[in-house]
This record gives sequence, structure tokens and C-alpha cells, in this order.
Amino acid sequence: MEENSVILISAVFLVAGFGKGVTGMGLPTFSMALLGMMMPTAAAAALMILPSLATNLAQCMGPNFRSLVRRFWPMWLVMALATIFSPFPGLGAADNLSRVALGAILVAYAVWGLVRPSLPDLSQGARFHGVVAGAVTGIVTATTGVFVMPMVPYLQCQQLQKDELIQALGLGFTVATIALAIRLGSVGAAPRVADTWVVAAILLAVFVGLWAGTALRKYLSPLVFQRLLYGVFLFLGSIMLWRSV
Repeated sequence: MEENSVILISAVFLVAGFGKGVTGMGLPTFSMALLGMMMPTAAAAALMILPSLATNLAQCMGPNFRSLVRRFWPMWLVMALATIFSPFPGLGAADNLSRVALGAILVAYAVWGLVRPSLPDLSQGARFHGVVAGAVTGIVTATTGVFVMPMVPYLQCQQLQKDELIQALGLGFTVATIALAIRLGSVGAAPRVADTWVVAAILLAVFVGLWAGTALRKYLSPLVFQRLLYGVFLFLGSIMLWRSV
């Protein structure tokens, strides 16, 4: 991998890590949005796996681990199975289709985040809702490498406390990242980064960004920053759709 490419990719993960530090989410979405403009979506997803897993494992830690697993394990199990065994064309199989799907997901996620519709209370709903959300999220993950829709809106309908929600997102993202890694390996699109220094540069960049975002969280409005991030997603998704169709 050329030095200029490593610098550019590291810069992407630096910004993505900063966004995750401020809002607790957005690293896979932002990195896939930008890297998907520069390289095949399967290669972008392969680069995203390790930074995403490392940061999400840290986000999983907390006092609500057992209660969240008891509550949401059916959704996460179905999501993992749907990601690994999705019958639809996925990353590494049909790159143009993946780009169109990724662009559409970015636009949908951005519109949902900017509009911020009133969400129903599904905290007392049947587990069937979570299973459906998990299945759809898994299929979207296998096709685009992005695992925010519809899992994130579903979790936000569960009336969780702030710390519970952040931990639940970390758990869900971790399951999705591992399942995506298995999926990429099964289709021969697993990461092929030969140089240890490249991996080290990417991880250093993402954790520096994560540290900076976490440190500045109390000085920045997460709501304002999220709206800015959703605006970027809308812009990048629209460009990706325009170039692909």
C-alpha cells in the first residue's frame, strides 16, 4: 500500500474516531462513506473491521451488560446469521450494487437523523420486532458494510437510559462487525494488509480521534455535531448514488 494512501486512509479513521468519541457512533458509517468513494466497497469494509471492533469492544463495557444481552440477544443472533448467510449479492460480489445500496442507506440514515421523527415506545413490544430489525440490519450489513439501519432506530425506541443506549449500540456494533468479518472471509474479501505499520497507523489514528472526541464531548453539543455528521452522510450518499446509477 502506497504511503500517500495510508496517510489518506489514516486521516479518514482519525475523523471517524473523533465522531465516535463525540457521539458514541458513526465510525463504520463515516469510514465506509469516504473509503467507498476511493476503493471497492469490500476493500473499504475490510479496512474498517479492525478499528470498528477495537473501539466497539471498549464501548461494550459497562454495568448493564447482562441485562442488555438478556433483552436483545434474539435481535443480535438473527442479525449475525443474516449477515453471514444473506442470500443477496454482497460485498465483493457486485460492487456497483453495493455502492448503490450504500448510497441509499447513507441518504436514508441522514434524512432520518436530520428530521429526527418522534419514535414510538417499543420497550414493551414483542421480541418479534427486534428479530425483524436484526434480520434487516444483517442483510443491509452484508450488502453495504454499514450496520446502523434499522438497528439504531429500533434501539432508540426502547426507552433506554443514555449509558444503556451507548452500551447497547456498542454490543450490537460488535456483533455486526464480527459477523461482517466472517462474511468477508467466506467470500474471499478478508483484509489483506501485509504491513504491520499500516495496521498500526490506522489504529493509532482511530484511537487518537476517539480520545480527542471523548475529551471534547463536554465542550461540543452532540446534537449539533450529529446534525453536521448526518449532513455529511447525506452529501456523500447522494454523490455515491449519482455516480452509480
